[in-house]
Amino acid sequence: MWNRPRFDLKVRLTLLVAGISAVCFAAISAYFLVSADRAAHARIDGIAAIVAKSLELQQGKVQWVANPRSDFPNLDPVSAYVMTPGLCLAFRGTRGDILQRFCSGAPAPASPPPQAFVAFYRSLFDPGREAVRPVIVRGTNLGETVVSVDPAVQTAEAWHEAGRLMIALAIALPLLCALVYAALARALRPTRLIGKGLERIATGDLTTRLPPFDLAELSAIRDVFNQLAESLDIALAERNELTRKLIALQDEERRHLARELHDEFGQSLAAIRALAASARQTAAQDCPGLLGECDSIARTATGMMETLRGALFRLRPPDVDELGLVASLEGLVSGWNGRSRGQTRFEIRFDGAFESVPGTISATLYRIVQEALTNAAKHAGATRVSLQLRMANNEIALAVEDDGRPNETAVKSGMGLLGMRERVAALRGRLSFETGPHGSTLRVFIPLAADRQALEHAA
Repeated sequence: MWNRPRFDLKVRLTLLVAGISAVCFAAISAYFLVSADRAAHARIDGIAAIVAKSLELQQGKVQWVANPRSDFPNLDPVSAYVMTPGLCLAFRGTRGDILQRFCSGAPAPASPPPQAFVAFYRSLFDPGREAVRPVIVRGTNLGETVVSVDPAVQTAEAWHEAGRLMIALAIALPLLCALVYAALARALRPTRLIGKGLERIATGDLTTRLPPFDLAELSAIRDVFNQLAESLDIALAERNELTRKLIALQDEERRHLARELHDEFGQSLAAIRALAASARQTAAQDCPGLLGECDSIARTATGMMETLRGALFRLRPPDVDELGLVASLEGLVSGWNGRSRGQTRFEIRFDGAFESVPGTISATLYRIVQEALTNAAKHAGATRVSLQLRMANNEIALAVEDDGRPNETAVKSGMGLLGMRERVAALRGRLSFETGPHGSTLRVFIPLAADRQALEHAA
């Protein structure tokens, strides 16, 4: 999968709300600008209509009184009522020449609009557009009135309206973002609990449960989370119970096999040794040439007996419940030191009191140490194997370090890592195996409450 950058949900939603709000403010500003432009054009159109009507009345009055002296057109009377800053009134004759024109000055704005806004506004609107109305008296077109507003004045008015909206946007948008972020942070605060719960489940703590949440969506996640944790806890308990039964069955099979080997194969080897001794006595008297073969048979039987004793020791270890964990492990290490004849040096250290360790945990630790020593000495080619058993914080920690070859071949034979993990998992413990250039390290952590939990699940 692609590694896409991850953003905080609160930041993403806040930016989304800010973007939508900015678009809304821009739409409102555009609406106000369009409305203001339409209102300005409607106003000058109305003024043009009023001026045209006034001039038509002036011309009608001149014709009615038959006054040869005429001051038509006269914009003074109407200009006194309609003139505003920046407004221009004019009368254009039929030939296109301006006969009269009035313009009012416009004061300089206190805050002139920026040039960017001026260019933007003039590109969308036509602030200097003229409003033209014809002056018609008795069917004769006398000319037309022309009304316009100074583009700078109209642009300044538009900027004044838009500027207030921009100020409101500049104030409201950061405040809105802060409020939205705070609301999202409060609403999404339970996600931290969900994340911590998932982390605890990932570490094997299936007793984790989430509390009720206010949001319906998070409550649905909480229900599914708790159901999943409970289902996993039940499934793991059933799996551990099955593993314990399988291990117990395996140990029983080993004990049975050990008895069979001891009773059948061991007696057969003892009989072979006895027969070899009897044959040697007979050969010494009747056929001295067979003495070598008789001695060879005796040596082979003796070697097989030694091999059988080692196999029986591995199949049926000493009773850990009677000897105790410390004495059993010391005897195991001492036996390995004796059999290795100095080729591999075994060391063991204890830190804590192990007299009250439950039998289930003691048997499991003994089996793991037994397998680890066998793998380190026979398969990894180690010259030094160090064991440390420590008890702290209501937990037993076992560490087996060796300087053997840096690979996992040593733990893939016999019971291997899988068997060790199954035994440790049955007691809700943890196991890790690390290899390096200078050897390998096996670490096992088993909680002391594991035996009590195993009994509870079994019940």
